[in-house]
Amino acid sequence: MSDSDQIEEQHGQTCAEHEEAPAATGSLTTRSLSQALGYDMADRRIAILRGIAQSGSISQAARDVGVSYKAAWQAIDTLTNLAGVALVERSVGGAGGGGAQITAAGEALLRTAETMERVRAEVLQRLQAENGGGAAAVPVAANLGLLTSMRNQWACTVLKVESLGGQIRVWLRAAADAGADWTIAARITPESYELLGLSPGAPVLALCKATAVKVWLGQERPGREGPAGSSHSVNLWPATVQRATYGAVSVAEESTASDEAICRLNWGAQIVGFAPAMSGLVADDHVWLEVPESAVVVAVASA
Repeated sequence: MSDSDQIEEQHGQTCAEHEEAPAATGSLTTRSLSQALGYDMADRRIAILRGIAQSGSISQAARDVGVSYKAAWQAIDTLTNLAGVALVERSVGGAGGGGAQITAAGEALLRTAETMERVRAEVLQRLQAENGGGAAAVPVAANLGLLTSMRNQWACTVLKVESLGGQIRVWLRAAADAGADWTIAARITPESYELLGLSPGAPVLALCKATAVKVWLGQERPGREGPAGSSHSVNLWPATVQRATYGAVSVAEESTASDEAICRLNWGAQIVGFAPAMSGLVADDHVWLEVPESAVVVAVASA
């Protein structure tokens, strides 16, 4: 039995979550294809699936792509969840010692991915040609295909990466002229870091939900402990209120409502957040915005 096959058998014994709730079998629909391929394929998930199809081994696919075995499984799990059908089947034992193979749905997903990659490349090449050979407009146009409920989105580049125990902190700098002091940090898992292929200078998108942005009133910067109820955050920025929408009209409603504030960061970007109900926020008020690292999502931007 090969080393890779032994690892795969051990995975089946020690990671039972992959068998306790197997994905539904069946064929891919147009909707499930769109969900599975609705993200930039530079995050290596499709490459891992393609590697399994070629080698019949998740371990080998992980080595070929340059990620850990655990990260490869995370990639397959994510694709399977998005597709809604099983994409990979494990086979344990037998003359070959076991391994993995993709299903008919997995093969269909790969064929669609290859078609989309080809068409996407043609579109981006045409766009670049129309812009006189300049590449500046290409990443911007490519990012327009991302549909999400997150209202706060910024084009960024990776500044640096830190290891924090079992997690990774990714420091991002706005791609726009935000000044050297504006950064945003995100906490991700080591597996996500591997699959996204993050490195200093890589173009990405930073996203966060408006409900994750806390608005602190006043010009004074919150201290390390912050105001009552606040914890220290590396994502803490001064901003100016552009307009506010009040979520409560009476004290009785205050516990279930909050005020939405559309603010402008010092470098011009817009960000939406929420303050306690009946905050009294008005246009031109100076505030501080706080975003937990865990609430920031990093999406791979197209090159």
